[in-house]
Formats: sequence, structure tokens, C-alpha cells
Amino acid sequence: MTPPARTRTGGFPIGLRLTGEFAARPVAETAAWARSHGFGCVDVPAAHLPAVRGWLQAGLPVGTIDLFGAEWSGMLSADAGRRRATVARAQQCLRDAAAAGAKLVFVVMLAEDEKLPRKETFGYMVETYGQLRGVLQETGTRLSIEGWPGCNAQCCTPESYRAFLQAMASPHYGINYDPSHLLRMGIDPLRFVQEFAAQVVHVHGKDTYIDAERRYQLGTEQAGVFAEGLPWGGYFWRYTIPGGGEAPWTPILATLQSAGFAGYVSIELEDVNFNGTLEGERRGFLASRDFLQSV
Repeated sequence: MTPPARTRTGGFPIGLRLTGEFAARPVAETAAWARSHGFGCVDVPAAHLPAVRGWLQAGLPVGTIDLFGAEWSGMLSADAGRRRATVARAQQCLRDAAAAGAKLVFVVMLAEDEKLPRKETFGYMVETYGQLRGVLQETGTRLSIEGWPGCNAQCCTPESYRAFLQAMASPHYGINYDPSHLLRMGIDPLRFVQEFAAQVVHVHGKDTYIDAERRYQLGTEQAGVFAEGLPWGGYFWRYTIPGGGEAPWTPILATLQSAGFAGYVSIELEDVNFNGTLEGERRGFLASRDFLQSV
């Protein structure tokens, strides 16, 4: 039996988020590989809801399950009817996830119309997600909110995270901490976790490499005239496995430990050096695991 992989600092179990080729493989096959290499959980897309019991039976807990994926933006729609319909679907998804055995539900606060003022879409978010409070309490589920900064998303900066969590005033709304997104925006990931550690319910093991020369040549606000964007990234940055970027992992994990975090660090593999083939993804997950075990 392979000993469970844990971070050196904090002793947090290390999991993986299904991605690319991994997501297309049979549950039993992926679960057996993950268990044999010490991974302690799997984060799955919404389409895997019928397979949650299969993951559990295969001995691999579900870390997070996505809340219906592409329809996230309906929660921040300017159309009141669409918001009502999406809220009803979200409530049912939470009940279904809990019934299947998944208790942590992943979401990104995407805007439906990226041109709307952020203050307006923030109001829609507070309205709709506030209507999930009763179901979250009833089912014992929690939201794990990730700050991916695309599509004019909310809850990706300290300002909007802080305001939203204060408005919800409930432990059922938490943060899916991913330092890679903070780094690409120029936000200090250590300062962020020092402020919000008590609200962190899940962690993504992902990093961001900053190309200082490209940042000098191109800046941070404009697209390049001649330069092309980096794969799995932008003009001066790209996502990478933990340790390949700028995240200060040891103090991050120490901060989480001091705050009493008791969840998983799940590797989200988005790195041009590993994505694209099953074998490459396996190498990426193992290299990420080895790094996280060392910090």
C-alpha cells in the first residue's frame, strides 16, 4: 500500500484535479493509478456526478465537484428570469452532489455580459448565491470559490472576495485558493492567504511563471504587436506546475496550517511541458506531488 502523499509543511494530503486525458479515462483505472502513487482525492467536473459513488468505492474521495460548469454565468445574468432558473438548477445540483457523497462544490463567478459594470454583476451575485444559503445548510455542503480572472469574473481579487464573503456571512461560502491566478494579476499570494486563510476550504496546487523580459517588452495591459501569447498563459506569464513559478509555497502552507486548514492540496495541471498526452499528464502530476512533498 502506497503511503498517502502529503505536503512537508502542514501535512496536507495531496490530490489531483481531473484534466485533459485523465478526465477521459475510466474511473477504476484513474483511481487505481492515483491511489498507487499516493494521491488522496480527485476533483471532478460536473459531468462526473453519476460517477461520484464509483470514485468513493474505488477508495478515492472527491475533493470538489464543479457546480454545473458552463452555466455559472447565469447566476450573474442581467436577465432576472435567467437568474431565477439558474438558482433553481444550482439548488438541485447541490442536493444531488450531497446525495452522491460530495460535500465541496467548486464554482467560478463568471459574468454573462463582460461589458456590464462590475458593481452591477456583484449585486446579481449577492442576490443569487444568497439564495443558496438554505440548501447549503440543509445539505451540509460548502462552495469552493476560485478566483479565475477571466470573463470579468467576481471573487478573483481581495476586494471582491472580501465584500462577497462579508455579504454572505456564512461558513458555507469558502475560497478555493489558487496562487497562480493571483500571480498573473500581480496580487501577492502570500498576503492574500494571510488575510483569507480562515475562509480557505480547498487549495489548487498550481503556479505561474512570470517572464520578466516579456513583461518589460510588452507591459501588462496591452497585447503584443509581434509577440504571441505563451501556451497556457498570456503575453508575459504562463501557468506551470508547483515550483515552476513564483508562489512561495512553504510560507503559504505554513499560513494555512496556522489557520487550522484541514483540506486537500489538489494539483491542477495546466503546463505546456506536461499537458496533451496521458503520459505527460502523469509525469506532471508526479513532479507536482514530489515538489509539494518537499516544501
